[in-house]
Amino acid sequence: MERKNAWKGYDEAKSAKVDALAKDYMDFLDNGKTERECVDTIVNQIEAAGYRELPELMKEGKKLSAGDKVYAVWMNKTVVMFQIGTKPMTEGLNILGAHIDSPRLDIKQNPLYEDSDFALLDTHYYGGIKKYQWVTLPLALHGVVAKKDGSIVEINIGENEDDPVFFISDLLIHLSAEQMEKKASKVIEGEALDLIFGSRPLAGEEKEAVKAGVMKLLAEQYGIEEEDFLSAELEVVPAGKAREAGLDRSMVLGYGQDDRVCAYTALQAILKCKDPKKTCMTILTDKEETGSDGNTGLNSSYLPYFIADLAKVYGLEGRNVISASECLSADVNAAYDPTFSEPFEIRNSSQINYGVVATKFTGARGKSGTSDASAEFVGRVRKLFDEHNIVWQTGELGKVDGGGGGTVAQYIANLDMNVIDVGVPVLSMHAPFEITSKIDTYMAYKAFSVFFAD
Repeated sequence: MERKNAWKGYDEAKSAKVDALAKDYMDFLDNGKTERECVDTIVNQIEAAGYRELPELMKEGKKLSAGDKVYAVWMNKTVVMFQIGTKPMTEGLNILGAHIDSPRLDIKQNPLYEDSDFALLDTHYYGGIKKYQWVTLPLALHGVVAKKDGSIVEINIGENEDDPVFFISDLLIHLSAEQMEKKASKVIEGEALDLIFGSRPLAGEEKEAVKAGVMKLLAEQYGIEEEDFLSAELEVVPAGKAREAGLDRSMVLGYGQDDRVCAYTALQAILKCKDPKKTCMTILTDKEETGSDGNTGLNSSYLPYFIADLAKVYGLEGRNVISASECLSADVNAAYDPTFSEPFEIRNSSQINYGVVATKFTGARGKSGTSDASAEFVGRVRKLFDEHNIVWQTGELGKVDGGGGGTVAQYIANLDMNVIDVGVPVLSMHAPFEITSKIDTYMAYKAFSVFFAD
């Protein structure tokens, strides 16, 4: 089946809209490098657009009506937004679900040590990464420290131009003959991903003077003691801003585009939604990169709880609302890479610039760890996109025996709901810097918008 490059249908005026969305998207990436930062950024935007917290409205006994906008936040890492439609909620919700966590390095609970006059922080990688990609990069430290007195200290070091950055060292090529013989998975071991945090000894200290020096700075600048690492959530991410890529500026290069490119477009779709028939919902969740487990992952019960709370306002059972709902699992797919073409099956791979991707199933090998959208639901999605001139394509995650991966779709399907993955193709997925196409991002925004309006 013939596909078309989405840029071919876009003149200068239309392309200006694509560039405007991409600029705002890059700001979103820069301001939300962690789940907590994403939630803060999102809440600021939706409150400015008139959204109110659902739990507060329930306490007030507020009755919701068509056009009302409500939201709820779960543990500062997940946010759910609803815009109430004109149809009764028993006809179900139109749901977009994306995740806002990304592969990274987490600081361990007892991380700080000194070795050979270096102060280092011990890390534990989060999600699927190629460990060798994380060495000799400028890295930033983001997160929170919860102190025993209940106060929360926010940390963001390495993003401003006058901030210091951090790094993980690598063996120089002159001495790496043995290292170069190792498998790629063993070139850098997980326990070798230690962050070099400082090297200047504190005057007057005889033992571990460099460690003492960095702790003195942490105490002065943030009021942190070493034991405060025990109750901290600190994430190591690539430092620096997202950038336009390509001489033609057609792409975006930045950290965390899996899956914040879909989170951003799903957010914009509900913000721009006006007078929907069905109640619309965007859920931006945590922990997808580690299997959606834990109390902030979509494999937990918070999603049906939120829908049940919303249904309760109308005297309805949440279960009946969920079963009648439909969802686009807004998650990315792997873009075909001509440099590394072997793992892809080109006819069934998504490509950069060819529009938003509808992925009927993900999983690995024998469709393990996935949902599989029904033919009827895929047919309705096809019709919707074609009627609204959405440039879209199908895709799968590489060859059948090549590996694989999953999305949140399976956990939504487990709630007895129609769901299919729809998202943006990503080049170099899970690398510290990933690449997306501006036009694909724009098509995702349009696809999500018409899904809400339908």
